[in-house]
Amino acid sequence: MSDIQDSEASQPREPGPAKPAGTPAPVAPAADATGAHPAPQHTPAAVAGQELHSGQPGPGAQPAAQAAQQQSAPHAPLPPPPHHAGDAPWAQTWRFLAARLRQMSDKAGRRVMQRTLKIGVSARIFHPESGAKGLRSKTLQYLEESIAQWVMSRDVLVFMIPTVNTNGLVHPSNIRLRDYAKNLDGLVLQGGADVSPQSYAQMATRPEWSGDRVRDMYELELLHEFIEAGKPVLGICRGCQLINVAFGGTLYQDIASDVPTAIPHVNDQYDSNYHALHFPQGSSLATLVKTENAVVNSIHHQAVRDLGRDLSVEAVSGPDQIVEAIRYRKAPFVMGLQWHPEFHRAGGAELLDCTPILDSFLRAARETRF
Repeated sequence: MSDIQDSEASQPREPGPAKPAGTPAPVAPAADATGAHPAPQHTPAAVAGQELHSGQPGPGAQPAAQAAQQQSAPHAPLPPPPHHAGDAPWAQTWRFLAARLRQMSDKAGRRVMQRTLKIGVSARIFHPESGAKGLRSKTLQYLEESIAQWVMSRDVLVFMIPTVNTNGLVHPSNIRLRDYAKNLDGLVLQGGADVSPQSYAQMATRPEWSGDRVRDMYELELLHEFIEAGKPVLGICRGCQLINVAFGGTLYQDIASDVPTAIPHVNDQYDSNYHALHFPQGSSLATLVKTENAVVNSIHHQAVRDLGRDLSVEAVSGPDQIVEAIRYRKAPFVMGLQWHPEFHRAGGAELLDCTPILDSFLRAARETRF
């Protein structure tokens, strides 16, 4: 072996990629007649070898680092298989059924949300008069026309909720007030007779202020069932007072007697007796009606005295601070208004527009109907 061949053989070589099986080994060039080997051909591999040994790139060759990078670059990844291509038939069937169920559920939900609201209104009760004949000798349950028309003005259905008597001997029934709370979307407690002092553990200071204990028991149960069902409640006048009593509050049996400094909250003008309204700081009602000054009618001689638990004052009478609106904080919408919003539109433009209150009540009815 010549010195040149020996020196080349003794130099370390970079490990190259493994040659596939069956690749013929390179054949060394044969010697010519003089015994000398022909000059080696500068193949790309040889040029790359020269670059590695000498540190200088050969003529027309890529730099070694770039060549090595090209050799070590991985092949482009294959495109992923079609989604769920390898799934079992039962898995594909389940996905199809699940998609159909979601579609049907969404459609049913839209129908429910678009369904006309059904709002219940508590009944006023006319008790039989002693010695009377005809209708006056019977128990009558009714609602005042204006309250029904005010609620129906937003294109909802109104149902008067009668009292129930599961122990009736003449007409027995298994229907309960709970069934009304389950099937209706909201409750309006309308005005009417005084709340009985017995309902908040007091005695009437005058016989004419004894109130209607029978109606109290009926409406307190009705209020409880709607709150338990998560349905909104709007109390008007007596309804506001009843909400306060339901949560342990008390009432002024007669404002003129119990608060001598108060302005007249009821007189012969009936629904034309007005006063200014003031909203305490943080009142959600003020945010709802978007005003700081308001005028409302005043047709009540009783009012909230001691506030019930978990209730907040939403509005007061401007001149004397008598409570005019309350809200139950632990429910989406349970609010009481001491004035009669159903009379406001006929009363004139100076009276507070209570449409936002009604709309908020009905919006809560739609959101909680599930």
